[in-house]
Amino acid sequence: PIFLFVVRAPIFIQSAMVAGVAIGIQAGLEFLGLGDISIPTWGGMLNEGFSKIYQAPLLILWPGLVIGITCLSLALLANSVRDALDDTRGAAAGGQSPEDVASEADEALGAPVPAVSAPGDDTFLSVSNLKIGYPQSDGGDRVVVNDVSLHVNRGEVLGLVGESGSGKTQTAFGIMGLLPIPGRVLAGRILVEDRAVLDLPPRERRRLRGRTIGYIPQEPMSNLDPSFTVGSQLVEPMTVVLGLSKKAATAKALALLERVGITDPARVFSSYPHEISGGMAQRVLIAGAVSCDPDLLIADEPTTALDVTVQAEVLDLLRDLQRERRMAVILVTHNFGVVADICDRVAVMRGGRIVEENTVAELFADPRHPYTR
Repeated sequence: PIFLFVVRAPIFIQSAMVAGVAIGIQAGLEFLGLGDISIPTWGGMLNEGFSKIYQAPLLILWPGLVIGITCLSLALLANSVRDALDDTRGAAAGGQSPEDVASEADEALGAPVPAVSAPGDDTFLSVSNLKIGYPQSDGGDRVVVNDVSLHVNRGEVLGLVGESGSGKTQTAFGIMGLLPIPGRVLAGRILVEDRAVLDLPPRERRRLRGRTIGYIPQEPMSNLDPSFTVGSQLVEPMTVVLGLSKKAATAKALALLERVGITDPARVFSSYPHEISGGMAQRVLIAGAVSCDPDLLIADEPTTALDVTVQAEVLDLLRDLQRERRMAVILVTHNFGVVADICDRVAVMRGGRIVEENTVAELFADPRHPYTR
């Protein structure tokens, strides 16, 4: 049944965890002397080693080490099986890669509509013929983004819209140099302020993140570290990227929290992520993204996990910050309502390709590609 393809990954992971727990419980019972002493077990070896810990302390090390390695190996095996099955998902769906799906979509819906505008003197980011892929076991690459070209001008909001799996987030990760391993850019050119970022050394490209390019991730509660306070997570990037003192970074963080509409900045600053709401967490991420004064802000579905009222407030906040700082913004979303509310231009993606690009007003008035319609 098709639902097994959805639940198989958690089944493998949970099975490995349960097996590890079972090994630990069995070893614990044997260590307490509750098993059959005539059968050699790791728990029995721990028991014997513990009884002679002062004469030969290493006797207790080896069985304990083997138990830990075995439980860790089970977890790694389950993750590897899950990843291998994920790599064959396209084959399970008929042997089609996203590139094949895109080609069929183009044939069924018509040829891609070319961009209506070209990069100009005010262009901050320009992407040309970007192609992103992931290596396969057969030596080839599974292409997830194919021949994507787009640009965004200073002070402009570009909407990158498409259904889940269309390649929007992969395109954003490719621009920032944050593709998950072993993903890689197979072809194309990315210019930031006329600098070819794909040709930069890794250290110089890292310097672009934070100061030149800011990022707002999806799901705010999943992207704040629960082990640290909100304040520490805002202060550290400013001390590292901007070189501010801790005192100056704290003052700037409090001012940013107030600017993004948090009524009690001091309380939120000292709170842990679980102590604030989803709307507040999203505002914290926005504050963090603009804290190092980036020229380009990439917002990856910043309103997905929020209710409608909070969505509207967050969109108003993004637009205000964009106008104040004259930032270029790429808004990744699957919601055309969000596009209509905040964007100046929009690029529509499907199957890893851009099928239409236009101003928001013209696209809503006269969508030219059948998929856009």
